[in-house]
Amino acid sequence: MEPPAESSLLLNITIHTLTTADVFSLLSIIILLFLSAMVSASEVAYFSLSPAQIENIRQQKTGKDLRILDIIEKPKRLLATILITNNMINVAIVIISASTINQIFEFKEENYWLKFTLEVLAVTFIILLFGEVMPKIYASRNPLSVARIMASYILLLRTIFLPLSKIMINGTKFLDKKIEKNKKQITVDELEKALELTYADNKNSDEKKILEGIVKFGNTDAKQIMKPRTDVVAYDINTPFLHLIAGIIDSGFSRIPVFENRLDNIKGILYIKDLLPYLNEGNDFEWKKLIRPAFFVPENKKIDDLLKEFKNSKVHLAIVVDEYGGTLGIVTLEDVIEEIVGEITDEFDDEKITYTKIDDNNYVFEGKTALIDMYKVLHIDGDIFEANKGDSDTLGGFILEIAGRLPQVNEKIDFNNYTFTIEAADKRKIKQVKISIHHES
Repeated sequence: MEPPAESSLLLNITIHTLTTADVFSLLSIIILLFLSAMVSASEVAYFSLSPAQIENIRQQKTGKDLRILDIIEKPKRLLATILITNNMINVAIVIISASTINQIFEFKEENYWLKFTLEVLAVTFIILLFGEVMPKIYASRNPLSVARIMASYILLLRTIFLPLSKIMINGTKFLDKKIEKNKKQITVDELEKALELTYADNKNSDEKKILEGIVKFGNTDAKQIMKPRTDVVAYDINTPFLHLIAGIIDSGFSRIPVFENRLDNIKGILYIKDLLPYLNEGNDFEWKKLIRPAFFVPENKKIDDLLKEFKNSKVHLAIVVDEYGGTLGIVTLEDVIEEIVGEITDEFDDEKITYTKIDDNNYVFEGKTALIDMYKVLHIDGDIFEANKGDSDTLGGFILEIAGRLPQVNEKIDFNNYTFTIEAADKRKIKQVKISIHHES
């Protein structure tokens, strides 16, 4: 005997009275929706754990936390397990929903659109809202609590679906290799252009300078930022103690290179703090016993690697040497950091201006000015200079490189959109240069 039915004249469909089987099907759909929600929340929770939360989990070492560590250490298996479980649950919801709708509703042929709406659109909306969107939003705000709740269940599911997840992971290895092979590395130029587009309004110029410093950081050599040997304050190992103290006070530096006979023969570094207990000693005090070992780096050492070595060896000053072991200059931790954050000055720094700005198109620089410092003053990337500088790293050296000789005073040398006028020079080097910028029309 068929159960009684109610007819809807408006939609011309028949709605049957719910049977025990229909009620059981509806309960099954609700349970499956809940399971789908929990699995979806797990996906967001485990992949949203911050480094700080993971470190906190490692320190707790409770049962749940150990299970979480086991899960996140195998991210591919976790993702495969979640995808397999979620898809199986959602397919089951769709099948049971379609069957239940057909049992409860009897549609006329002209109402096929209503059947499609209930079986496809309505069911899809319910799965997305209650099985995906809402649980993922909650999990994104409470990842750690969700991860702890689901740890045991995810491990159980991972064990159950281990064969299927292995097949899925092995099937994606070919794609991983293909993607890795075709993956394009972002170049420094592309990053610089991205920064120019991002900060085109110049509202955050300081922030832009720091980001530009980070972008160029790995392409800068120690030779480009070092203090050249002509400007290095260093003392012979046989210098009398009182003369040494007077020189140190005058220089204001906290670390002084010590050499024997000539600067190319560096014996070590004298830390001024090591002299403090002996300030009352006489001129015959053997201060050379306080010298610490020097840290040497080649001229082409990248400053990002140099920063790591400074950190690991806990030193703040390095001697830059050429291929023959000769001393080219010194580079400090402060010099390296300044490449990112800009100039750092303290009460002992020399505030003397090494360039003069005549107007927006004319500047006067010292010949010993590093090219990298000139770029900063002129606000240019310096690519044209870098391509033609040869082995030179100073403005004077660059002019010698492009001229092929030592120019005379007042001589003008044209290069690209720049004119270099030699303001002062002697028989050995260029002392002062005027740079005129000609903008393209």
